[in-house]
Amino acid sequence: MFDGLKTLLFEAPKPGQEFSKIGYAMTSKDGEVVTFETPFEAKGAVENYLNELEFKMRESLHIILEQAKATSELWDNNEMPRDEWLFKYNAQISLLTTQIVWTDDVTRAFDELGAGSENAMKDCKTLIEERIESLIKQVRRTDLQILDRMKIINVITIDVHGRDQVESYIQNKIQELESFAWLSQLKFYFENKESDMSSR
Repeated sequence: MFDGLKTLLFEAPKPGQEFSKIGYAMTSKDGEVVTFETPFEAKGAVENYLNELEFKMRESLHIILEQAKATSELWDNNEMPRDEWLFKYNAQISLLTTQIVWTDDVTRAFDELGAGSENAMKDCKTLIEERIESLIKQVRRTDLQILDRMKIINVITIDVHGRDQVESYIQNKIQELESFAWLSQLKFYFENKESDMSSR
């Protein structure tokens, strides 16, 4: 939680106060600002209020993630297209929500395949490609802020990887959720990890 934290933003001191101990937001090293759900007060021993700060950071990001996931339901019905939605959330929340939605979409495609819809996975790939294309249009804007450009490029990278994974499911005729290609990859990875460790 603290690796990406640069500083806190504090309320203005009240009359007669030298400085305020009430924080209302956190900023990252890249300059992103995330507002806390409720203010944070830096009081008492440092080891205590840093624990409270960590809780506040987790709580706020959890709430923002829930909001981001809920509003992601509006991506594909033109109420809030994802290329507009992205500007409302910080980079990590945008990336995490993108991965959650991808997992939901692919799971649904497997369910539809099981129910007899032969083109479900191809339709899923088409949807991902349409989302990538809309983000590419955003990246081409000349008035885009540097942080937004970086965020969108990172999401495109995640999307392209997701598209390639779906393409591999189509090419390999994977039809069931239990047949996920990464299960064998994980098995291979951990077997080789154990082998590496035992040889040291």
